[in-house]
Amino acid sequence: MNASKLLSPIAAVFALLTMICMPVQAADEVMRVGTDATFPPMEFIKDGQRTGFDVELIEALGKLMGKKVEWVDIGFKGLIPGLISNRFDVAASAIYMTDERRQVVNFTDSYYRGGLAVLVLKDDTTINKPADLVAGKKVTAQVGTKSIEFLKNHYPAVQVVEVEKNQAMFDLLTIGRVNAAVTGRPAAVEYAKSEPRVRVLDEGLTTELYGFAIRKKDTELAQQMNQALQTLRNNGEYAALTLKWFGTTKE
Repeated sequence: MNASKLLSPIAAVFALLTMICMPVQAADEVMRVGTDATFPPMEFIKDGQRTGFDVELIEALGKLMGKKVEWVDIGFKGLIPGLISNRFDVAASAIYMTDERRQVVNFTDSYYRGGLAVLVLKDDTTINKPADLVAGKKVTAQVGTKSIEFLKNHYPAVQVVEVEKNQAMFDLLTIGRVNAAVTGRPAAVEYAKSEPRVRVLDEGLTTELYGFAIRKKDTELAQQMNQALQTLRNNGEYAALTLKWFGTTKE
């Protein structure tokens, strides 16, 4: 019998076993993170790459935890359902830690303080404070966010125009299709810097805390992330990130 013919199947089996046994990235060494990267300065796409405060903070946390971060892009309204259905391990997308969300997911310790703010056209003299959001006014907000529920509960007289993406909300305001837009203050301030036709009302609607969402059963992951977050606060990396993205080291 030809020895080479005998060895070929054996070699093939050996090669297959070698491939199977080769070290790969273990599941617990990977942290899959869902985000809606349309919300500067928190998370957005620039030059084809994800960037922003949330993105850099998650990457820094992953590095400390010894985990490779794998990003999963998803619309904001799909973040919590996607997390619950195991599409990813963490939802990081400027998510407010609300009581409603706490019923179905857990959160890390808060990593930044924000709140809902109102954007209006700079030359619109009819809206100078939230109380001016009265009947006849059209206000846009992103679907799936706290803004929608808040407007319907606290400003029932206004017409709420729901949009899928943050940019669509800004576009409706700048072309005059709506009278105001409600979103997180960091995003509102960031947009006003680049768009001279709009301004942010000094008086905000709410004060909120941002947190990274995690499945309720993943208590070990939450503990690891909280420990890493505290390390970043202690070693100055967190302050450097807030200074970079918000111009201040205050949370």
